[in-house]
Amino acid sequence: MPKKRTKRILRIVFIIASISSLYFVPWLLVKAWILPLPGTVQEQVNEAIDHGFDGVIAYVDEAGKPPAFYAAGWKNRENKIPADPKALFKIASISKLYDAVAVTKLVNDKRLSLDKTLANYLPELAGRIENAEEITLRMMVQHRSGIPNFTDAPNFWAAPTKSYEESLSLILDKPANFKPGEDYEYCNTNYLFINRILDDELAYENFQFIREEILKPLNLNNTFRSLSEVNTDDVMSGYHVGHPFDLKTNDYGMHATAEDVGTFLRALNDGSLFEPGEQEIYASIYEYEHAGWVPGYQSFAKYHKDLDAVIIEFYSTTDAKLYNWNLSEIINNRIVKILRNNKSL
Repeated sequence: MPKKRTKRILRIVFIIASISSLYFVPWLLVKAWILPLPGTVQEQVNEAIDHGFDGVIAYVDEAGKPPAFYAAGWKNRENKIPADPKALFKIASISKLYDAVAVTKLVNDKRLSLDKTLANYLPELAGRIENAEEITLRMMVQHRSGIPNFTDAPNFWAAPTKSYEESLSLILDKPANFKPGEDYEYCNTNYLFINRILDDELAYENFQFIREEILKPLNLNNTFRSLSEVNTDDVMSGYHVGHPFDLKTNDYGMHATAEDVGTFLRALNDGSLFEPGEQEIYASIYEYEHAGWVPGYQSFAKYHKDLDAVIIEFYSTTDAKLYNWNLSEIINNRIVKILRNNKSL
């Protein structure tokens, strides 16, 4: 067959395959991706509400400029309270960054060792967690342990566990997903154990250590361990598609403002958070950005080196199929493009 004809056929096949694949992509995502790019971040945040989010907060800290705050939609949909860019938000797994810094500081102080095993730290788990004698603290921090993820239990988010013991019961005696160190799988159980190890080493609740060693030096006065420490009127409401009620009274862990998360992330990335020797340890074990998800709340924290900018985005609507997660990532990328465009002007 002539080469030109072969190339034409391949192009046709590619086009047909591409068109066919669109049937499996929600048109809302396609629309959000192809719309003309707005000229400002606020316009993009407003547009996010048109895509179905109940409320959105964005915080941008560009070097050489005052931090900028953006919000659209509702802080509380039922009471028609407008979104407040300084509202508290459930930051979910962004909290792992704070945990990793706490581990780093204790390793630097020789109070923890990254090479000690889960069985060393929590001997009661030997024989109950497969490979406990081989899984190191380093592997747990890096999600390379192979331990099953307790939040993957069937219907977990319909009735989340409320204690360490309840969470542990969901994965005890389960087979490992892979051999320690041989693969990567994001796993909340790793940080369930890390928090237990921190508590045991400190002999008190580890958030007190985070408060003293991380929050206070950075003047982060709007970051809290849990819902129990805050006035719920200060918390942004959260909604899950198909669920009729506001989810802000569900306690899913740390709460913070976008500004506090942004200040923390700036200090994490520029190294001002660390004492001598700590930054090298942290860089060897964990990442410098994170996202979080719990029902009703999506959060993103990222530093963009080319802009020298920290960007925090909070979205108060989730769904079971994670369309809203994909949609929020499209919006996040568009915000970055807007900032890059404006920087080039």
